[in-house]
Amino acid sequence: MANYISVPRDFSKVKSKVCFNLTKRQLICFSLGAMIGVPTFFLIKRLGNTTVATLGMMISMMPLFFLAMYEKNEQPLEVFLEHFIDATFKRPKKRPYKNQNYYALLERIAELERKRKIDDKTFSKRKEKEKCSGKRTGDNSL
Repeated sequence: MANYISVPRDFSKVKSKVCFNLTKRQLICFSLGAMIGVPTFFLIKRLGNTTVATLGMMISMMPLFFLAMYEKNEQPLEVFLEHFIDATFKRPKKRPYKNQNYYALLERIAELERKRKIDDKTFSKRKEKEKCSGKRTGDNSL
């Protein structure tokens, strides 16, 4: 009987492991969790019993463990939470549909061109009238 090893088809999703089969991110978050959780355990153990101290340690370490392990749509927790907060609280709930009417823009451009042509024609007619109505000098007479 042959044992088969599954090989992923997309190697971009494979993450490099650093130590204890953990990624760098997981290793850092677990270390920070241990640095926060162990002193919390001993501080609470002085005040109460071991069960309460264990629960306090777990509660203080869980956010960092969740930060290390949770990933949705190949995005870590902080990126996912940032997008969630933006969509839920920062952006407006109702986003009206606004479009740019390119046809109206083309009409406006055509109207401006028509006005410019009319202005050019009136300007050239005025010039012709000024030339025609000008006084004749002795130089051009027959």
